[in-house]
Amino acid sequence: MKSWTAIAISLCVQVAGASAQPLEGQLSKIEYPKTERIDAAESHFGVTVADPYRWLENPPGGSEAVSAWIVAQNKTTRSYLDALPGRDILEQRIRALFEYERYTVPRKRGDRYFFTFNRGLENQPALYVRDGAFREARLLIDPNVWSDDNADAIGEWSVSDDGRYLAFSVQDGGTDWRTVRVLDVESGQVLQDVVERARFTHINWAPHGSGFFYSRMPEPAQGSSGEAIANHAVYFHRLATPQDEDRLIYATPDRPGLLHVANRTEGGRYLVISSSPGTNENALTIVDLAASAWQARTIVPNMDAEWSVIGNEGSKLILVTTDGAERRRVVSLDPAEADLRPKEIVPEDADNAVLNDAAIMGHKLFIAYLVDAKTEIRRFDLNGTPDGTVALPGIGTAGGFQGHPGDREAFFGFTAFDAPTAIYRYDTQTNSVTPWAEPEASIHPDEITVEQRFYRSTDATEVPIFIVRRKDVTTAAPTLLYGYGGFGIPQVPYYNPIHLAWVEQGGVLAIAGIRGGGEYGRAWHRAGQLEKKQNSFDDFIAAGAFLKKSGITSSDGLAIQGESNGGLLVGAVTNQRPDLFDVALPGVGVMDMLRFDKFTAGGFWISEFGDPSQERHFRNLIAYSPYHTIKHGGDYPAILATTADADDRVVPAHTFKYIAALQGAELGPKPRLVRIETRAGHGAGMPLDKVISQHADMWAFAAHWTGLKIDPVKQTRSSGE
Repeated sequence: MKSWTAIAISLCVQVAGASAQPLEGQLSKIEYPKTERIDAAESHFGVTVADPYRWLENPPGGSEAVSAWIVAQNKTTRSYLDALPGRDILEQRIRALFEYERYTVPRKRGDRYFFTFNRGLENQPALYVRDGAFREARLLIDPNVWSDDNADAIGEWSVSDDGRYLAFSVQDGGTDWRTVRVLDVESGQVLQDVVERARFTHINWAPHGSGFFYSRMPEPAQGSSGEAIANHAVYFHRLATPQDEDRLIYATPDRPGLLHVANRTEGGRYLVISSSPGTNENALTIVDLAASAWQARTIVPNMDAEWSVIGNEGSKLILVTTDGAERRRVVSLDPAEADLRPKEIVPEDADNAVLNDAAIMGHKLFIAYLVDAKTEIRRFDLNGTPDGTVALPGIGTAGGFQGHPGDREAFFGFTAFDAPTAIYRYDTQTNSVTPWAEPEASIHPDEITVEQRFYRSTDATEVPIFIVRRKDVTTAAPTLLYGYGGFGIPQVPYYNPIHLAWVEQGGVLAIAGIRGGGEYGRAWHRAGQLEKKQNSFDDFIAAGAFLKKSGITSSDGLAIQGESNGGLLVGAVTNQRPDLFDVALPGVGVMDMLRFDKFTAGGFWISEFGDPSQERHFRNLIAYSPYHTIKHGGDYPAILATTADADDRVVPAHTFKYIAALQGAELGPKPRLVRIETRAGHGAGMPLDKVISQHADMWAFAAHWTGLKIDPVKQTRSSGE
């Protein structure tokens, strides 16, 4: 089940459409840094594959040659970007559009409400507590004082049942590794407990607050930060004891490639451990915390469906699953019974809505469904009888349920393309919704138009696409097309000040819900997975063609953007249709599809992409791998790739090798540049000032090559000036 997404979008200012002309001087011709080519090649199933830039796989911190290459590339890129017209205006606008309060859905423990909050331009959100529903919030943890560059952030956090202790993880400079500390909420003092090497973890307190459960990996060997990770395990840390005394709860030494992530049910009785090789499908193991001996018991051994526990009634578990339901259903399973077959509570929706979030709050079951990627919240009795809906403030995305079985008070969040994330208090008895935190938008929503259209892909599959633009933009305009298309993650409406800066200048934002995502459930995901990955690329290419053919996008004004799996998407479609796209902005992308499994978390993506060591997967992967399919002699769009030196999920070597190959090929006169951030990782935890600077660079680059004119006069209109 996909977690609820919330970020932010909106808008207001000047249309342009003429084709971009290269500026004189340094923008008209670029001298790229020289990148050494080495004699490296491998033979796979009778195919010899050259890899002349393999030396760029060396970690930046451990290789003087790679470090020097990064400096040279950044110098070239910086010189180019600083000369772009409108770049400073865009940075100012993005900064101004972030000047609004941002809350997360509060977690209630005892009489205390815990949440993160950003006043607007703080580099990192801080953690606050409100003692009582209407008391003034007090600051608990402010990561903005942890480092001079604000690159350290709060990661996962959890509060004990009585609200006395708060365990929180520290993310250092963008890395996926975590250090967990404990705070005494009353005194504000950080305790002596230190837990290292946590990774891909949740934090869950044991009953009575004696300690917490977490997931960690063995400490990597010195200098091997880029190596594949393995032997994930769940541990229990008892307060006031050293980490080397932590109790191993669950591990699979016979299957070191599995991830084990633990959660505690809201009913409090069970610790539930989800195990998978990186797929959405998982096995399920439980620990009965009411028993004197915490024994791990696997109740779902196979990994052929999703299983997510949302609560329990006594010994009976309530779960969301894709078992027997492509778009998910709710079932019960009682470990105390001999028959462990699930019993259906709420069947799969008959009208193709996708169950996307669910929780037990009060004495009811609440389910957020995606209907063409937009949210509806429906309420059910615990026996599955429908009991109406929850009124939402508009068309958008809702979820992030926080509430306890039996409690009258619960919370959820709501966002839309034209509405910043608001937090709502829900009365489970009266079914009434009242605002808990409603930030003021940085723009006027009535100046924006949001519509959803559908277009046909290469095989006639109908694909949804959101179109966001100013109401006065009624003719073809430069367009930013965003996509992801992987791991079953749906693209849903959300408010994003970063995209707002593009839209308010008269540009169009288009977000395509291509196959590989989760817009229509597991079947939609699988239709863009493994050997069917080309469907994702075909859908995205068809989106670009639709935007131009329908007159939404100017003939030479189409920019494409995506990160991570979306970076792979942008790289692949640019190679396949360089004539269609005018600008490509691949971020932290998986670019070498023959070696992705060799580094850090890459092995967990085999279920999504395929195993390069197997011939059928190899032949599929090499057919679209961005690093290997560059069309030499073609006329390519302008390309600005982005990555970060501390990304230990999609290691920056992917982008380094890809950009080196692009720069070494004859691909026409447009630039092929890379922007490499320092002290940053895969995106999470990046300080706001770096986020703003990076996207000002990206939008200025895209604007120049799509013909979007940056207007310094009208850009304050959205602030009411």
